[in-house]
Amino acid sequence: MLSLARTNTSLLGQWWWTIDRWLLLSLVSLILLGIFLIMAASPAVADQHHWSSFHFIKKHLLFLVPTFAMLIGVSLLSLQNIKWFALGLLGLSFIGLIFTLFVGVEIKGASRWINFGGISLQPSEFIKPSLVVVCAWLFANQKSDASFPGNLISLGLYLCVVSLLLLQPDLGMTALVTVVWFVQFFLAGMPLFWIFFGLAFGVCGLFGSYFLFSHVARRVDHFLNPDVGDKFGDRYQINQSLEAFLNGGFLGKGPGEGTVKKFLPDAHADFIFAVAGEEFGMILCVGLVFIFAFILLRCFFRLFEENNMFVVLASSGLLVQFGLQAIINMASTLNLIPTKGMTLPFISYGGSSMVAQAVGMGMVLGLMRRRIGEYE
Repeated sequence: MLSLARTNTSLLGQWWWTIDRWLLLSLVSLILLGIFLIMAASPAVADQHHWSSFHFIKKHLLFLVPTFAMLIGVSLLSLQNIKWFALGLLGLSFIGLIFTLFVGVEIKGASRWINFGGISLQPSEFIKPSLVVVCAWLFANQKSDASFPGNLISLGLYLCVVSLLLLQPDLGMTALVTVVWFVQFFLAGMPLFWIFFGLAFGVCGLFGSYFLFSHVARRVDHFLNPDVGDKFGDRYQINQSLEAFLNGGFLGKGPGEGTVKKFLPDAHADFIFAVAGEEFGMILCVGLVFIFAFILLRCFFRLFEENNMFVVLASSGLLVQFGLQAIINMASTLNLIPTKGMTLPFISYGGSSMVAQAVGMGMVLGLMRRRIGEYE
């Protein structure tokens, strides 16, 4: 039997005693809760499509293998290997984004997926964590060597990625990538001009999206005018979601007793938080929020003690991305913002999303390992 004593010098032994085990436990808890909620929400959705009741459950469990492999495997990497891994993943994801424009599967008016042997992959999910780490690498290099054009290269990468995302189109992903990139640039010492430019760019982007994209205008109009909306549109899903929270109350109706999953097409994905609220009540919803908050606060407090610029920028970007995606999903479900098709990390159904989140948080685990003399 493998001994994991402090004197164990194996790769696994060193990993175990340098990893943040509370952070690892919190992430595993989210994954296990995700399995539990997929089992509650997905059979009714599968029945709507006349598939086997266990269709989504089986596929979700299948994706757990690469999810845990990435979460643990990436966290084993050294700082330098995390950089090279992110660079390779960014290149592959960039090629995947280009391919989606020509051979992508169109779903709900957007070409974001590529089919490989019956499995759909969304390259944009994998470009999120890889772009964060590569940009952190570039920003940190310019900080240590003013002659290196890291900021300019990072800006070029960002513009290339958002251009491809807008061509799909995927405005939600574009907004998320933009916010994270500007947060990293700000932490790296963004000049005052860029701060004002970023604010102006964001405001223009919001107004431009409303007038250029009809589905964005429709969602905003439905949000601002609750009485407007078609029977099976965005407003319909929101009304069902809010009713689910009202029905659930504090303790919920009980496992399997919820009804919202029978009427929501995305009950297992974008609106899984509503299923949790109806069947398990406010107590489970607050528990989920607590786990997300614990992960973010624990990591940010640890970053206050970090003196490596790359680690600070990469970890901060990955954590902002993780937390902001969770906030967007839960806020959309509660009708606090216009609806946006974005998964709840590790909870919602979605193979690409779950594996990509494992890559990102595996990087966070690896970046925050206790190290001595390994700062490249």
